[in-house]
Amino acid sequence: MQITPRFADLLAIYRAELLERTVPFWLRHALDADNGGILTCIGDDGQILSSDKYMWSQLRAIWTFSALYNRIEPRPEWLAAARHIFEFAVKHGRDSDGRWVFAVDKAGRVLQGANSIYADGFAIYGLTEYARASGSQQAIDLALATYANAQARLARPGSYQTEPYPLPEGVKAHGVSMIFANVFDELGHFLGRQDIIDASLHHAAEVMDVYRQPARRLLLEFMGLDNTVLDSPRGRAVVPGHAIESMWFMIHIFQKQGDSERIRQAIETIKWHIELGWDEEFGGILLGVDAAGGEPWWKFASSKIWWPHTEALYALLLAYEHSGESWALDWFARVHNYAFSRYPVPGHGEWTQKLDRQGRKFTETVALPVKDPFHLPRSLIYCVDVLQRLSQTAA
Repeated sequence: MQITPRFADLLAIYRAELLERTVPFWLRHALDADNGGILTCIGDDGQILSSDKYMWSQLRAIWTFSALYNRIEPRPEWLAAARHIFEFAVKHGRDSDGRWVFAVDKAGRVLQGANSIYADGFAIYGLTEYARASGSQQAIDLALATYANAQARLARPGSYQTEPYPLPEGVKAHGVSMIFANVFDELGHFLGRQDIIDASLHHAAEVMDVYRQPARRLLLEFMGLDNTVLDSPRGRAVVPGHAIESMWFMIHIFQKQGDSERIRQAIETIKWHIELGWDEEFGGILLGVDAAGGEPWWKFASSKIWWPHTEALYALLLAYEHSGESWALDWFARVHNYAFSRYPVPGHGEWTQKLDRQGRKFTETVALPVKDPFHLPRSLIYCVDVLQRLSQTAA
């Protein structure tokens, strides 16, 4: 009986963080009424730092506002925000070959072309969720066209680019299979298309059987195209938050397949990486580590970026829901206490994004110069969902 109010209290905290602070920040500061889309080169105080628009931020924002409508409650203003960004992305987002571009200016003129297949993955993700919210056939058609285009390129490693983390020849990235496993799963189940679900399962198997290394109790970010481990600093790169995020994707995918063994493996992998990534001296999750304990290849490896913490919050709750194992709740409490005491921005909402190892804010660009409405609101949406179930079960 003691845990019931704990889950209920957590549910109230996470709903408030989502609905009273995070979402209002974006609605108040970021929608571009003049040009369309959303402004995501933005400071913690809502000040616009640049009007350039990174397309994957646009596409991820479509997912977020659509998911709020689908998964929290059908508020018209959320669907309107999703539609506003969708219309901008449809008009300006793709090149003549049907590939999603990387960055445009405020009016939609291309600044960087199709140099990242990740943008295509986020397009499928956002378009699927928007179609679920709106019933838009245009969104479905565009998602399917993007699926076909991406599949053709994924079948030819080296035919696509992966900015902001370019790949050398002969190397493949966990991030590609991780993202396309997730977005193909969402699209395939939404449309009832077994071929798309099978494509998702192909990438999920890559994640679980190639990048995941059970004998070493870790997941590597890069492998050779022939599935061999790379004997290099890049080949030893581990990003704990990325592995944790990937594993909740796997739980979602394999829950639909009824595959309890894969779910067990994913939960086990979450545990490996929260233990590996946690900084026992200063607290928080390190951005990168070296698999052999050496100097990490990943830039800003010792920093405490916001997104691994948001991903860990949901992954740990989900792991607990599926396993009932107390370690998951214990780690959730540690991550929650670290994150909620450091990242929220009083008076403005949303979270600051970059802290150094000691927890001090810094300003250098880590991947993209954006603050976009994705990792935090997505985590809060999913945490609300699982906390509702845990509250009801505990009651």
